[in-house]
Amino acid sequence: MGGLSYNTVNSITHEVTMDRTVPSTASDEIELYLRTIYSLLRSTTEVQIRTLEETHAGMNSSLHPDARKESPDTSAFIYSLLRLPDEMLSVNKVVMGQTTSTFIRHGFADVETWQEVSARARRRRCLFNGKDTLACFIASRSDIDDLVPTLTAFQIEWNKLFFLLQRVSPAMLEKAETNPISFRQLAQTLEMPIEDLERLRTIWGLRFGENLQKIASRTSNLRLHLLSSSLSEYWRATRMWWDNIEQYVPNILERPVYFVSSNPHSLPNLLTGYALQKKDDLIAFVESGSHPDLLDEWRQIQSSAVPSSMENFLYYVLKKYQSSPGGSALIGEQKVFEKECGIQRIPSIHSFDIEAQTIEINLLQPEYFDPRLLGSTRPEEWGFLIDSNALILNIDYPLGMAAYNVLAKVAEHTAYVLGVYIMGKAAALNCVRGDVLIPNVVQDEHSQNTYLYQNAFSAADVAPFLMYGTVLDNQKAVSVYGTFLQNARVMDVIYQEGYTDIEMEAGPYLSAVYEMFRPQRHPVDEVVNLYGVPFDLGVLHYTSDTPLSKGKNLGAGTLSYFGMDSTYATSLAIARRILKKERERLGK
Repeated sequence: MGGLSYNTVNSITHEVTMDRTVPSTASDEIELYLRTIYSLLRSTTEVQIRTLEETHAGMNSSLHPDARKESPDTSAFIYSLLRLPDEMLSVNKVVMGQTTSTFIRHGFADVETWQEVSARARRRRCLFNGKDTLACFIASRSDIDDLVPTLTAFQIEWNKLFFLLQRVSPAMLEKAETNPISFRQLAQTLEMPIEDLERLRTIWGLRFGENLQKIASRTSNLRLHLLSSSLSEYWRATRMWWDNIEQYVPNILERPVYFVSSNPHSLPNLLTGYALQKKDDLIAFVESGSHPDLLDEWRQIQSSAVPSSMENFLYYVLKKYQSSPGGSALIGEQKVFEKECGIQRIPSIHSFDIEAQTIEINLLQPEYFDPRLLGSTRPEEWGFLIDSNALILNIDYPLGMAAYNVLAKVAEHTAYVLGVYIMGKAAALNCVRGDVLIPNVVQDEHSQNTYLYQNAFSAADVAPFLMYGTVLDNQKAVSVYGTFLQNARVMDVIYQEGYTDIEMEAGPYLSAVYEMFRPQRHPVDEVVNLYGVPFDLGVLHYTSDTPLSKGKNLGAGTLSYFGMDSTYATSLAIARRILKKERERLGK
């Protein structure tokens, strides 16, 4: 399409608009559920989650297929547990707002003195008052679409366990923690496979018995309060997020920017090689035996028994070491080292939790680069980077519509954007966990647009760095409202129409991309041609879930070490692309 005239492209686009077939991802049950949620949240007072239980169960969510059964749907419960703070077991009330000022206006003047808590598998700023109330900071409507169904699933499954636990004495619970026979009896009493109960014990660790006793002590009757639902509050929260970045890096307003949506660790690790400098310390930690799984992996790497990356392994071990009693000093040391290499970490304050990093390309030190970035070149061949005036703005990827708000704000307040690179997790209908998908068509549930674009990446950019999985390019993606808001009928329609990549951010990002080079707001319910984008545009997704497997693997929460392979394969593709584009821009 790049060689066609503007009129020809318009003609083609118009023709496709008339005849296109897109997945109708809505269903009557899901639409009813969403209408029920938002009609309740319009209330100026607290509402009870139990009001949503019937419509939640009625939508037959692919993540919660056994909501109506009396026996626990352990996968759904674990999925919810991992996306809520551990303190949720003490919570009776959840309050949602966009900024600290929103909470203060509604009577929560001391909210920022509350304990900051987090979930294992969902990044959302939450504060706990130490008793029974959880304050959640939301960045867009997508946080509501994600949080409310998660809370509802949590409550449904909690109450199933409550009734089953009435058959279990405290003595039996205590015995089950150490006695395999009692543990098996407990699984039978709770009407779940022993493997599922083992997963709960793995998640809760030493609090396994204590947490079951908490569930046995009371039914869950969560109350929910949305303090403000106005669009202007989301814009205000995004503006506060951006103002914080400007305070850290004032000259970002005058410098060209490569925008990256990924995670807080992979780009800094690749561009500084800090973990590689600490190899001896990290291997000593592994060989201490405190993590037998890591020791086994290390021995297999040494013997070439597994196709593993030494660099990826060290990056993973660094995170484990820093969270151990003896490794906390390396956290501050790493920040100092990163700053010397031009990397500034910028935490979120007073609003939603999206960490940002600015990377000054002229301060990067190629001799510390991950060797996979250099390829066949030598570090001294990259000395020209000192002449660069560009920044990389890397953000911890947002949820759903927050992506639109964030990129629109970045585009408004930076000199000009050189590239937009989007990396994130996806549920895939034709892959296994750890595979990588590269879409060039995105159907967006929010705008109902079908976006067509030239993806900056192909399979050849990722495959050399992927040790375990497969890379599929020329794919079609669907950006959905939320993970619970899908059912078997929706999945079937998506798959029939050839959409195999299900995620939450690409569509909203592409709506912002449209507005970055067109003189109007993005359209609605059209085929949108983005082939004329005047900057580099790339989208990469790695598979974290396979929803056609009926939810059996959806409680996993993270890809653990196995997920490092696809995460770093995609991150390497992005970092190499930026360095290549910067070489071209500087004429070197």
